[in-house]
Amino acid sequence: MSDPVVTHALAHETQLIEDLKTLVAFPSVGADPAMAQGMEDARVFIEQRIAAMGFQNTQRLTPPDGSGHAALYGERMDAPGKPTMLIYAHYDVQPADPLEKWNTPPFTATEADGKLFGRGISDDKAPMMIALDTLAAFIAVEGRLPINVKLLIEGEEETGSPSLIGILETHRDLLAADAVLSADGARWRPDLVALNVGSRGNTGFEMRVQTATQDLHSGRFGGIVANPLHVMSKLVASLHDADGRIAATGFYDGVTEPTQAERAELAAIPSNDANTFGAIDAAPHGEAGYSTLERLWMRPTLDVNGMWGGYIGAGSKTVIPNEAFAKITMRLVPGQVPQKAKQAVLDHLNAQLPDYATLDIYGERGQGGAYAVPPEHPLLGAAVTALQKTSGQVPLKVRIGASLPLTEIVHRILGMDTVMFSFSLSDENFHAPNEFFRLSSITDGLAAWVQIIREIAEIDRADFAPYRRL
Repeated sequence: MSDPVVTHALAHETQLIEDLKTLVAFPSVGADPAMAQGMEDARVFIEQRIAAMGFQNTQRLTPPDGSGHAALYGERMDAPGKPTMLIYAHYDVQPADPLEKWNTPPFTATEADGKLFGRGISDDKAPMMIALDTLAAFIAVEGRLPINVKLLIEGEEETGSPSLIGILETHRDLLAADAVLSADGARWRPDLVALNVGSRGNTGFEMRVQTATQDLHSGRFGGIVANPLHVMSKLVASLHDADGRIAATGFYDGVTEPTQAERAELAAIPSNDANTFGAIDAAPHGEAGYSTLERLWMRPTLDVNGMWGGYIGAGSKTVIPNEAFAKITMRLVPGQVPQKAKQAVLDHLNAQLPDYATLDIYGERGQGGAYAVPPEHPLLGAAVTALQKTSGQVPLKVRIGASLPLTEIVHRILGMDTVMFSFSLSDENFHAPNEFFRLSSITDGLAAWVQIIREIAEIDRADFAPYRRL
């Protein structure tokens, strides 16, 4: 027997797509102050959407000083005695650069080959709209939600959630729930039904090396003044040893080696390096002694996201630049403390810095630790059952190499666990040109979101108690 809520949701799928196109047209790039209006337009669109669904107590949440991009909140406490879920998503997106590599305008959702292309459509606007339309379908068909729902739609996820700790601490009582159900946190592969049960942490910074107060003529000063690009290159090269291991003393503090059981579990997951790397015309590379999945899910990383300085225009300019720049980020695993891991890298850089150069650290971003959902958590069980019922397959339990700052932060601040239930897929070019979202995932996602809400409604609230720390 078909579920009338699913039937209603699928009947309104065309309208969902049109709403999604409208939302993508708002360039909600939180990292770029020039996109402030796009952020505001996205906020207003979402606020109007949840108000039309009858959500109450809607408000914008910020830290006590009011800084940063506000998170959006609303609630429907329709089911006394039933579980309360904090449903999470984010409305901010990555910058669209480099624009010249897009085949279609990044902020115009364009349909082609069963896909919708546009910046932020997979991360996280389509998954968010699937969750919201599911709730709307319940309200339209049944007049209420079968569980209690609080919405937290963040505006700074793509910049490391710097305001999230302040928001959670300030609004602790408002956001209290039994668990978090996240519309963010992409599925692993299009050919496998899987659930993400863990994510890596994240931290980073920017740095500047300076060797003089101004750019210098390379004929007058070449050979007698250090070139900061050379210094920066050496500093960056020193961050890893010849085996791909991060060279900073203390960086691996707290990291445990994969057990034989964990390695066997990962080895049993269908994975093909030839397909993985062939699709991007790359070759396997990374820390020696670990498989691809071990490197991706269970080992920390340190990457240079950008490095620049000097003259990069057309033709030649015989100059010694006076400064060079780099952006650094790290992905962290359970056991690492973000602040300590970052400090280990900073200590390493300062130890390697020659005395004829200065090093400035700035642009520090939000940071969060790694997270793994407890294997017996009732919300995870509901997610497994929902996917099994809607797909006909028992989902694999996998991890993601990326970071979802909310998971560790909400666990630390509010004592709640998070299950990631996104319907984006990891090959959909988020954070890259030509980001897209499969139209088929809308159908799959609506059915699965309806089912997981029905499964949650059958859980006794007392079953969540062992997992609520606060």
